[in-house]
Amino acid sequence: MSAVLGNEGDLKVRDLEVQGASGPLGARLYVAGSAGKRDMLVVFFHGGAFVGGDLQEADDFLRALADSDDQPVVLASSYTLATASPFPAAVEDAHAVLLWAKKNKTRIGWNGKHLVVAGIEAGANLAAVCGLMSRDRGGPALAGQLLIMPMLDPGLSTGSMRQMTMCPDREKAATVCAAAYRGYLPNAADRSHPYASPLQSSRLKNLPPALILSSEDDPLRDEAEQYGAKLINAGVRTTVRRLPPAQLQDPNGRNECACKVHAMAEIGIFLAGLEAKGSGSA
Repeated sequence: MSAVLGNEGDLKVRDLEVQGASGPLGARLYVAGSAGKRDMLVVFFHGGAFVGGDLQEADDFLRALADSDDQPVVLASSYTLATASPFPAAVEDAHAVLLWAKKNKTRIGWNGKHLVVAGIEAGANLAAVCGLMSRDRGGPALAGQLLIMPMLDPGLSTGSMRQMTMCPDREKAATVCAAAYRGYLPNAADRSHPYASPLQSSRLKNLPPALILSSEDDPLRDEAEQYGAKLINAGVRTTVRRLPPAQLQDPNGRNECACKVHAMAEIGIFLAGLEAKGSGSA
């Protein structure tokens, strides 16, 4: 089932259904340029702190990504929110969507060469976990992982997170993160599980190349950069960039930050490098 949302120039956007771990999920496909199967597919998971968010909130960013120089096929998928079912429902959905994409590559206009998993905030957590799950479960092979201001530390223990509590106009961000983890990880024992907190994983070898974007005034900044350092120490080809401040008083601050030219330039360099090196194969 699919519905065409409209065309803007050479960009075509349509809603469709993909298969999650326990049933169908809403998704959105972005394809720019002329007809023909593309070498690269980017599967993206939205933010919302595990308990909210939807396909629309990152729509501007995903349109820009699909219409960038490399013109990858972009598939944005929803997933089970913690308000319906807590961990591991969301990560199982995310991995199932990758398997669906591999099986349905002809339908979505992808030739199966390069599969990149991506996300923002909670969605970046799912993307990072997909790297672990795909390695542990024997596929699908990933060419890269794009983690935008990822939410990786249920303990909320980093310096950048603690600093938010001393900044009145940003304290709400830390409070939202704490509430989100209470919903997503109601079982305290799960907070150290690598599929819930990849930052806690001691097994980070043999993961796909990563681009990790943080932001100067984001409470998630330090955990993003710590994860990047751990990947580098594990021998994973990783680029970590800190973006200028985003206005996080706005609920869509992270998506707006990701849309900015400097972020898109970093993403473009990363994706072009994956294609040039021929990393991975789905």
